[in-house]
Amino acid sequence: MTDEQGAARDRALEAELAELRTKHKELETRKIRTEEKISSLTDRLAELEKRAKAEFGTADPEELQRILEEKRKENERLVEEYRKHVQDIRNGLDEVERTFGNGEG
Repeated sequence: MTDEQGAARDRALEAELAELRTKHKELETRKIRTEEKISSLTDRLAELEKRAKAEFGTADPEELQRILEEKRKENERLVEEYRKHVQDIRNGLDEVERTFGNGEG
């Protein structure tokens, strides 16, 4: 191998080393950001679990899902009751109008 070939190999290695250092620095920065996100998300999860326990008595996802389903059923029941109430009012008004006319002249 000639000196020129050896120098070319050295330059190639130096270029690759510089590229690897850049990649390493990028990965280190990415690792730090990821760790910060994990920390932030962990804090947020703890906050949400605390809030869930305060509001619903549990932070267990399955139990919260059960509670949500109960609330949905209750809302459906209440809407149905209100729908019937409105229909009863409408029927009552219709009856009054049939009995006394529609109030026009």
